[in-house]
Amino acid sequence: MEPEYTVYEQQTIKQLKRWEIKLHKAPGMIEKASKSVQTRINNLIPDKVHKTITATVKGIVQTTLFGMDYMPKNEPLRDATLAESDTRAEELLSLYKKIAAAEGAGTGAGGILLGLADFPILIGIKMKFLFELAHAYGYSTRDYRERLFILYVFQLAFSSPNKKPSLFDTIRNWNKVASALPPAASYMDQVDWQQLQQEYRDTIDFRKMLQLIPGIGAVVGAWANYGLLEELGATGMNCFRMRRLSDKSDQRLKEL
Repeated sequence: MEPEYTVYEQQTIKQLKRWEIKLHKAPGMIEKASKSVQTRINNLIPDKVHKTITATVKGIVQTTLFGMDYMPKNEPLRDATLAESDTRAEELLSLYKKIAAAEGAGTGAGGILLGLADFPILIGIKMKFLFELAHAYGYSTRDYRERLFILYVFQLAFSSPNKKPSLFDTIRNWNKVASALPPAASYMDQVDWQQLQQEYRDTIDFRKMLQLIPGIGAVVGAWANYGLLEELGATGMNCFRMRRLSDKSDQRLKEL
């Protein structure tokens, strides 16, 4: 028996269905052409730069997930309605988009060296945002499973179209996935680091590499970072909305 959803929740369910259809849609001609151009540009970038980015992605993500520095000071909003959590999430997204844009403009204006420094800073901003977002929807990041969930959300936001369906299925069935996870000490073994690095790098390279071009770096840096946070925010909010509605359905089944 289905739980009784509020009008707001019913509207959210419809939005999530449209989002799911969009995620599973095959890439069109424009996306394929963009990927082809991006690949050619990537081939022109020195291998040293690629290796730096790859190592940075793994290093900062591992540090974030293992450390306590990104833990929000506020307690999770456990008793908030979905609408209230969405409102808090929108406030967080607005704040972090501004932070990311300002950071991108500053490093973009500084040329290649500062442009490269932007990568770890931006990943840190994204992770901090996702930790805050988890608490906005009532999930404590003290639980290692929530940190791993955050990593899947991160991957879903910055993966190629052919990788998104499997990541989406993992997120949609998170309660089942989480129940089968190993002890906290070995949970990082579940991460395919090579795929994460490659997908993230390929997804952001085109926009971020433009940031290294003298003369337009500041404008491009602000534009790129703002857009990347906007994409992450939309994906993150939808993932946590889906979980909240799934949890409500599971709770209803337990009560029957």
